[in-house]
Amino acid sequence: MAKEIDARLVFDQLVPRRPDSHKGSYGRLLCVCGSTRFRGAAALAVEGALRAGAGLVTLASTEPVIAAVSARCPECTFLPCRQSTEGGVSAQSGRAILEQARGAGALLFGPGLGSTADTAALLELLGPGGGCPLVLDADGLNAAAALPELPRPAAGLPLILTPHPGEMARLCGLAIAEVQASREGIAASYARAQACVVVLKGHRTIVAGPEGEVYQNTTGNPGLARGGSGDILAGMTAALLAQGLPPLMAAVCAVWLHGAAADRCAARLGQLGMLPHDLFGDLGRLFAEYGR
Repeated sequence: MAKEIDARLVFDQLVPRRPDSHKGSYGRLLCVCGSTRFRGAAALAVEGALRAGAGLVTLASTEPVIAAVSARCPECTFLPCRQSTEGGVSAQSGRAILEQARGAGALLFGPGLGSTADTAALLELLGPGGGCPLVLDADGLNAAAALPELPRPAAGLPLILTPHPGEMARLCGLAIAEVQASREGIAASYARAQACVVVLKGHRTIVAGPEGEVYQNTTGNPGLARGGSGDILAGMTAALLAQGLPPLMAAVCAVWLHGAAADRCAARLGQLGMLPHDLFGDLGRLFAEYGR
């Protein structure tokens, strides 16, 4: 039986910041995201990470993506990468990204990259070679589903997957209807079998851990049902992981906060009118109310 996530659980994990802390106290996150078609995915993931408290966030992407993101998030730093023929990050930039990853507290891979051969090649290199915890989302999950084995960080470092039902179906080799019919059971069995954390998104998102732990979210609404919402959640999850939260709790807290901000946003703007980037103001007000 899944445990329900609530505010007390979340804010027991998110302790107030120490007065003598600095940016290095709150983790270094590397985000490999974005392509010519999906520049916004990178922007939303990066801002989600910054708004969730990451101390230093670096985006590894192409120059057109970097230009778009830097205009919105001047707090981010950048690793310019070669562009593939499809407009995404070229696998030729893999070694440069790998060097950056080895000093990071976490690596987020996937939002907006595109389902290309370059994305798959980068994942095969960075997954086991990055030397840091890994969060796979969106096209990172699609690339992983096509590989013979799930790429995972070396030395037992954490792996978090954030699939929607379609991505979960591809990972498991099932139909979407089968996933939806047994969300809790499928997320839990996959997390145990693959020794990872699974965030199965949707109504009452399920968070499952490698030791059989299962949590169910209590926040969120259908206003999140549009492109970009998942990119924000991926950035938030990776940011909390980079800050040192245990992987299961990083996912649990990110899911609840994302949904709670969305509930406040819907109260202001309506479920039809709210957009993913509108959540950031509500997330900040939520943190302020709890002294974080």
